[in-house]
Amino acid sequence: MGDKWKLSRSRMVATQLAVRGIHDQRLLAAMRHIPRHQFVPREVQHLAYTDQPLPIGENQTISQPYIVALMTQMLHLKGDEHVLEIGTGSGYQTAILCQLAARVYTLEYYPRLAGRAARVLDQLGVENVEIHVGDGSQGLPDMAPYDAILVTAAAPALPGPLRSQLDPNGGRLVIPVGSQQDQYLERVIRWDNTWKIEQTERVRFVPLVGRFGFQLPSNVCSSDQNDQSAEV
Repeated sequence: MGDKWKLSRSRMVATQLAVRGIHDQRLLAAMRHIPRHQFVPREVQHLAYTDQPLPIGENQTISQPYIVALMTQMLHLKGDEHVLEIGTGSGYQTAILCQLAARVYTLEYYPRLAGRAARVLDQLGVENVEIHVGDGSQGLPDMAPYDAILVTAAAPALPGPLRSQLDPNGGRLVIPVGSQQDQYLERVIRWDNTWKIEQTERVRFVPLVGRFGFQLPSNVCSSDQNDQSAEV
């Protein structure tokens, strides 16, 4: 990791995050530290610290740094939480969560993305994570309840399984909800059998594919979506 990238990360935090309301100092430190360029394809590495999403394969993207920071900040992580991430993608958001929480369980629909993310996280020495492959809209009930759940793809409505897997003592869920073209970020806080829902910023994410998400596009084969997992 050269000085060139370190300076790029510092500029990203100063010009894209701190000035736009990202104030969690632990989060800002994590985003100065995690090498975002290692999570994107080589041909777009020079754009890794710009204020935009980037393609990572399988018609998926890595979110722009501000959205990663905003959604993470909305979880109010203190360091002792067990977190479920839906949509591992490149693994960058996963790495940020691993810096801020005790344990992260992350679920990815596309095996190739999960495998690639696992390799990068392993290279970086990230150990407090389990990567699973499957239908993210159904969550990961075996490890529930979760102190926090972060969904990095848009759902047409709040998936019931994710809502039920929240810790009943203040569990937080952040998810984009809406159509495939237009969504809002929602934060859900659970107290016993009451779920408080707050709608925040307008966003646009790739669709959450699965039983409680959107249908799989016809040009994508789901034959290898087995119940697999990899721990790093």
